Amino acid sequence: MPKTWVRERKRDYYYRKAKEEEYRSRAAYKLLQAVKKYHFIGEGDVVIDLGAAPGGWLQVSQKIVGKKGLILGVDSKTTKPLKASNVRVIVGDITNPKTERQIALNLPFLANTLISDVSPNISGVWEVDHARQIDLAQQSLSLALKFLNKNGNFFVKVFQGDMFQSFVDRVKQHFSRVEIIKPKASRAKSAEIFILGMGFQGLPDLSSC
Repeated sequence: MPKTWVRERKRDYYYRKAKEEEYRSRAAYKLLQAVKKYHFIGEGDVVIDLGAAPGGWLQVSQKIVGKKGLILGVDSKTTKPLKASNVRVIVGDITNPKTERQIALNLPFLANTLISDVSPNISGVWEVDHARQIDLAQQSLSLALKFLNKNGNFFVKVFQGDMFQSFVDRVKQHFSRVEIIKPKASRAKSAEIFILGMGFQGLPDLSSC
């Protein structure tokens, strides 16, 4: 790991703030800032967190939903358990059908919100990384369509690029309101951006076509 990167990280405001407030990652503030503005997670909600490791978004979600809510985290990596009985974490790759079955087994109710911070292994070739990120975002959307309740919400990370708008258009097909968000906690030089779909309308009724 380059020493310059390590020094920049330690100087980073949100990195230091996360250490002080005992969040597992600076990414916690991206979710906190988005929820504060758009209120897409609330007390008592059921939340699915894709790409949950190391657990920053799990911590944020658990604080918001309180004891009456439920958080289900999913990641291909093992995530250190939280000291909260209403947080469950399963190990699985969201591109694997077995993971979908695991989610179904661990989810007693349809979710109010699905959040996704899933990222590909970065190759350094921008066109490849962008395409891989969009594919993961599409996988996240597919799971949202299966596990969200009516009027549920979807918050997903993507990388900007030539496939970005077509993905936004797909989200608009299923949600009554769509916002494009760049939280203050996202680094200015980062190409990441978040799409928020609110008011899940359900899948189209093909029988009426």
